[in-house]
Amino acid sequence: MTKIWESKDFKSSNLYHFLSYVNQKHGLALNDYAALHQWSIDKLEDFWMTITLFFDIDFVTKPVKICNIQIPFYKTQWFVNSTLSYSSHLLRHAKPNSIAIIYRNELGGEVKISWNSLLHRASDIKNKLIQAKVKKGDVIAGYLLNHPDTIASFIATNALGAIWSCCSPDFGIDSIVDRFGQLKPKVLLAHNKYTYGGKPFDQSKKIAALEKRLPSLRKTLVFSNNFEDWDLESKSWIDLQPVSVPFEHPIWVLFSSGTTGAPKAITHGTGGILLEQYKALALHQNLFVGERFFWNTTSGWMMWNYALGSLLCGAVLCLYDGAANFPDLGAQWRFAKAAKINHFGNGAPLYIQSMKENIKEVNESDLLDLKTLGSTGSPLSTDAFIWLQKQLPKVQIISLSGGTDICSAFIGGSPMLPVYAGYLQCKMLGAAIESWDVNGNSIENLTGELVMTKPMPSMPICFWGDNNFEKYHDSYFSNNSNVWTHGDWISIDSKRGILMQGRSDATLNRNGIRIGTSEIYMALDRLDNIKDALIIEFPIEGGASSQLLLFVVASSPLNDKSKTEIKQHLRKQCSPRHTPDYIIPVKEIPYTISGKKMEIPVKKIFLGLPLEKIAASGTMRNPKSLNAFVEIKNQMNF
Repeated sequence: MTKIWESKDFKSSNLYHFLSYVNQKHGLALNDYAALHQWSIDKLEDFWMTITLFFDIDFVTKPVKICNIQIPFYKTQWFVNSTLSYSSHLLRHAKPNSIAIIYRNELGGEVKISWNSLLHRASDIKNKLIQAKVKKGDVIAGYLLNHPDTIASFIATNALGAIWSCCSPDFGIDSIVDRFGQLKPKVLLAHNKYTYGGKPFDQSKKIAALEKRLPSLRKTLVFSNNFEDWDLESKSWIDLQPVSVPFEHPIWVLFSSGTTGAPKAITHGTGGILLEQYKALALHQNLFVGERFFWNTTSGWMMWNYALGSLLCGAVLCLYDGAANFPDLGAQWRFAKAAKINHFGNGAPLYIQSMKENIKEVNESDLLDLKTLGSTGSPLSTDAFIWLQKQLPKVQIISLSGGTDICSAFIGGSPMLPVYAGYLQCKMLGAAIESWDVNGNSIENLTGELVMTKPMPSMPICFWGDNNFEKYHDSYFSNNSNVWTHGDWISIDSKRGILMQGRSDATLNRNGIRIGTSEIYMALDRLDNIKDALIIEFPIEGGASSQLLLFVVASSPLNDKSKTEIKQHLRKQCSPRHTPDYIIPVKEIPYTISGKKMEIPVKKIFLGLPLEKIAASGTMRNPKSLNAFVEIKNQMNF
């Protein structure tokens, strides 16, 4: 594979400074990233203690012990009996009259929010929460846009020691109730309108419906999205006086995008998230004070929480609300230019489509301030890596893989390592990641199951309401009671990095030969006529074999010749054993809100499960897209 980037000045990075600090602090002679990572997982207690020292974590009450590892390790205790405040650290870099947030929506309006204004807004919301008798440990629910209101609301909530949970307005009422109903929130915060894809949406009826169906609510605060309640010119300063909480006190509840049953309410601890975000953003993304950070996300996806952490590092947080492709694919690239963004993050589909359409905005002269390009949600194709690097030769491409489960990444970037096209650079510090074969052996250069063999502080402290840890155990530890199984296939190359091979439950295993669906998609990305695709393996009843069904969104109609060309291309690029039996055109591919292709729900459709038991519409970006697959299934008589 091709090496496409290497730092010319890695010794100026935060990560190298941390390596030097570790050597000085512990009398070591670690000389590269591999050695630093090995030390970080061999000496967990020393590593996480050193993180707290390097970032000057302010413990209001000092820990009596750094790490108390338990078996199973999800019961491990971190920084025992300590207390701290997340929002106190978030406000460390707040300075009067300096910019905190740069906001733009899809209609083009850009607003710069000073720290003065943000704190005034947060204080106003905090006072209204106090009036509603919100106390430490209460849940505050947001039904909010990716907007400065949402940032201010979180800060207000956290300053009181309350627990945050948020869903974006594109979630349906039933999906919201399925989530917030588990938490019994005391206050609902909601935007009353928004625009997406150029279409206006009124939320008034949805908000009224939620008030009726969430009996725990004491108060609802409704925001407009036009800053009419903000003091944008404020020159005065407010001290929010955040309270401290125990290290393991819940900071927020995120929800899995599961297809059936009640969504898992993944509950994260304050201290674990604080340490993880400093590590991930400052060290792995090399984020410095004063730089501008952007990640395209909704308020209901964990990348919102991840991007929020950039404020810990003293960055200016850049927010974009709206469709990534409205009015065209160049919209967010133009935002990057105008806002002078240094770190730009998005889902892999935006990069792949930008490549296919050769978006003119992606060029070095327009994006002079860009330092890193972040990608997540699904694997970034090799060709997209190469195209992006050609367009932006000085920019480091950082592909991440992790999830809602840790509100961060297991695998990510390092300014101390080169970037190879198609590969994620490294296992992140403190993450004991391995690839295992079916017998539980650690392997390299072969596809295996992604597992974590040691605990991390940012693991969930629990699933809300799962008092016996049964759901928690079943979600990650059912295969091995003391090893976290994540559900991804990976291949580890000690020289180049890690290849993501797709979800293990969606892997194609035809005639005993296993291949990740991502390999199919990466090959199809090279065909100009294919805009998007989804593939499933469908078992033949009573038979030892199976059939592969490939669904494609094509830019021009498919005929027998073009289908043959697709099959020949996949035969050559991937495997003759994994050539599709059927190539079926569709108008769109179903995606979760977090940008993942819904392979398993489509497979369940062809197994005969009713649509209502396959996917909750509120978890989907385009729920109506599944109807076409039901029709196809009925027509083909599977």
